[in-house]
Amino acid sequence: MDPIDRREFLIGGAALLGLAAAGPAAAAPEPPAVRRRPTLGRTGLTVPDIGFGSSRLAGDEEVVRHALARGITYFDTAESYTDGASETTLGRALRGRRDEIVLATKTSCGPSTTRAELTRALEASLRRLQTDRVELYFNHAVNDPARLTNDEWYEFAERAKRDGKIRFTGISGHGGRLVECLERVVDDGLVDAVLVAHNFGQDPAFHERFTKGLDFVAVQPELPRVLRKAREKGIGVVAMKTLRGARLNDLRPYETPGGTFAQSALRWVLASGLADSLVVTMQSKDAVDEYLGASGWTRSARGDGALLARYDRRPAARAHVCRGLRRRRARQARPRRSRPARHRLPLVHDATLRQRLPPRHPDRRADHAHRPPRLKPAAHASSLHRSKPNSPFPP
Repeated sequence: MDPIDRREFLIGGAALLGLAAAGPAAAAPEPPAVRRRPTLGRTGLTVPDIGFGSSRLAGDEEVVRHALARGITYFDTAESYTDGASETTLGRALRGRRDEIVLATKTSCGPSTTRAELTRALEASLRRLQTDRVELYFNHAVNDPARLTNDEWYEFAERAKRDGKIRFTGISGHGGRLVECLERVVDDGLVDAVLVAHNFGQDPAFHERFTKGLDFVAVQPELPRVLRKAREKGIGVVAMKTLRGARLNDLRPYETPGGTFAQSALRWVLASGLADSLVVTMQSKDAVDEYLGASGWTRSARGDGALLARYDRRPAARAHVCRGLRRRRARQARPRRSRPARHRLPLVHDATLRQRLPPRHPDRRADHAHRPPRLKPAAHASSLHRSKPNSPFPP
């Protein structure tokens, strides 16, 4: 059989699985494309169910145009991604198509960030993106409730909305205090949308097998409850970190056409019903086509659970965990053992023996002070005994 490339493999597989009742119907092979376009909460924005993540984008405009040609119209970026190159690349690649897309970017607002600093950050992002507005502007990587108490952010956002530079605002996050931060903004109505880590690791069956607290994306069992509350209040929910550390295991021997690990992970998010849409980092045209194989699904496909479980069982699944952190926490978990006191057998010596020289090194005097003295034979001992001065046995 002649070998086929990965794109043909994915396209053919997506069409094959499309015949299943649970997935989108397809009578013949078709190029991967966006199959469903939900509304993002109460914002009214129509977005694809799978959006373009650009955290590693740095100059490849063709992959952006390929995604757009496949129907992806939601693009997520941030001022910090590849030192601004992500925004710059999107700005060039999307020139002339601005009215067709939903654009989201981010900045970091801390407890002491000023409105002037936020304004400068927004203006810089707009210049790089070659646009006069963004649909979504997120406070980036919020993991401390103190960052939600800065009134400068809310005053800045109100002014930017009034000026037409921002349509909606929100927060993004994936740290250990994400639930606490989400509770605050959802209960107080402080956001229009949220961008949060959500993946198959939130499934209780997977949560039991992963080590809580050691992952870059913190596992938080309360997250589904908060996301349901957000959706009930009309807050738009976009999921990220959907691949749970990306493909750190080589699962290709276990994959089938249209049933790759990435597609299984994305289908899990879409089937959870807790997110309107998701974003995933796309670094190649093949990746775009592979990920879009999951578009349109509202329930997991047969075999998805087994593949995701296999990902968890293989040792490399935790390769993204800092080994040093893991070792340090393991040491902290072990009970401390007190150092045993030094015990030495007493030297057997004649009562006539006397003390020998002091310790050889002055820095060891404190240590030697507690040791039994080392002795040498007296002058009147027999010549035979002098040949073995410390011998406990008679000559």
